[in-house]
Amino acid sequence: MNRSIGKRIWAIAEGYLPEAAEGKPRALQSHEVACILNAGDHDAHVRLTLYFADREPVGPYRFSVLARRTLHLRFNDLKEPAIPIGTDYASVFESDQPVIVQHTRLDSRQGLALMTTLAYTAD
Repeated sequence: MNRSIGKRIWAIAEGYLPEAAEGKPRALQSHEVACILNAGDHDAHVRLTLYFADREPVGPYRFSVLARRTLHLRFNDLKEPAIPIGTDYASVFESDQPVIVQHTRLDSRQGLALMTTLAYTAD
């Protein structure tokens, strides 16, 4: 049964990497995550491009989300180039298969603050 749900293009207009709280376990350090669900029967090949207020876009970062799986992509882990800490950015995900994208931020600078929202899609 094909459970292909979602869209192929998603945007997160709000992005910001707070400083990681030193001395806390990785799970409790400040971070942002894109939670990507591929409920379909085919692997999804995704391109991620980041946009900034004061510089040219970077990317694409490329990754796959296996069929009938989820991937929690931590923005803090993106390399070449890494996202600068304390810089506003936005992101656009383009997939060759329908997926769902949700954005989550954990800010542990002063206690714990958690924010989550579905990304926007115009597809």
